[in-house]
Amino acid sequence: MKRVVPIALALTVAASAAACGGGGGGDASAAKAAKGPIKIWLSNNADELKWGKAMVASWNSAHPDEQVTAQEIPAGKTSEEVIGAAITAGTAPCLVYNTSPAAVPGFQKQGGLVAIDDLPGGKEYIESRTGATADQYKSPDGKFYQLPWKSNPVMIFYNKKLLKKAGVDTANPPLATYDDFLATSRKIVSSGAAKAAIWPAPSSEFFQSWFDFYPLYAAESGGAQLVQDGKATFDDPAGKAVAGFWRTMYSEKLAQNEAYNGDSFADGKAAMSIVGPWAVAVYGKKVDWGVAPVPTSTGKPASDVHTFSDAKNVAIYSACKNQGTAFDLLKFSTSEEQDGKLLEATGQMPLRKDVATTYKAYFDAHPAYQTFADQASRTVEVPNVPNSVQVWQTFRDAYSSSVIFGKQPVDAALSGAATKVTSLAGQS
Repeated sequence: MKRVVPIALALTVAASAAACGGGGGGDASAAKAAKGPIKIWLSNNADELKWGKAMVASWNSAHPDEQVTAQEIPAGKTSEEVIGAAITAGTAPCLVYNTSPAAVPGFQKQGGLVAIDDLPGGKEYIESRTGATADQYKSPDGKFYQLPWKSNPVMIFYNKKLLKKAGVDTANPPLATYDDFLATSRKIVSSGAAKAAIWPAPSSEFFQSWFDFYPLYAAESGGAQLVQDGKATFDDPAGKAVAGFWRTMYSEKLAQNEAYNGDSFADGKAAMSIVGPWAVAVYGKKVDWGVAPVPTSTGKPASDVHTFSDAKNVAIYSACKNQGTAFDLLKFSTSEEQDGKLLEATGQMPLRKDVATTYKAYFDAHPAYQTFADQASRTVEVPNVPNSVQVWQTFRDAYSSSVIFGKQPVDAALSGAATKVTSLAGQS
């Protein structure tokens, strides 16, 4: 996530250029039906690149008149900054397979995105593939400017070796309730098994709240987003309970409020981490790990626990002159077959209905991913609202000051941030 730090600046610049960016010229209506060669951008993740190149080769072999040229997203401070600049210049590719949901409101404001609803069967395709979860990805005008593609539902990874050293049951560690989690954390730290029970990044970047507060808020609230119906939600009993839990973790030094230069979980400095299924491949051979849902105050059953999706999506960009081909490729690349190949290549969960049953053979052969597949059916996305990045930065500033560093009362900080967030989300 460090690569996306400057996104706020990138989107601010992009928004200011909205009047002159994005369309790429030509007849927009004709472009929606036009077919022919297109260019796409892929993530620089090695496994995704391998999948993307194979997918494009398969398409090109069957479509000689609609050839696709694929490349990695060009280098820059962030993917979002590069995409925003391309929108302004009218040089964006037809599809980007790495579109952050948090960036969509800014890209849309630039005029850089195509409403997929305006393409024949576009809305129906998204809703039939993704189901009710798709509603979280609609823009305020009710349309889809992104296709929900893949998620990394975050859960609690724990190091069995360190828990055993602390005298904690490694087969079924007590982590379900806040009280259980705190008691387990105290054992870990007091025993010297690890310096921290868990060590979320205490830094101020807007997105860091996606990996400490937000997953637990999604779980405690039963699936609420940070903003709903134009109003901040987190200044409620669920938000106060989550913030209070984390404040205790920090005040008792069970979570550290200093930055760690490295991977605290991989280095054995923290016994737990909040991560998605990508962690299976990263830590699988280095750490004897287990996985559990994020905690709730009452210890909800795993089947009722929601979490943050950590999704990346696909959008069609308005500079594209052959949007008919772009949409056809979008459907091809997110078909049941290609989603299965993506799962095989990356371990990331396609944002489609019934992942666990659709790809039962894969999960039978890769049981380490089964828990994440179940969790993928209960995910919460960042809200699609105006000033998305500013909303999250406002929240993060208040959270950091009150929860991480204890400089102001938690309830007062949440209340003040909620007022500001509601105002930001209500602006166009």
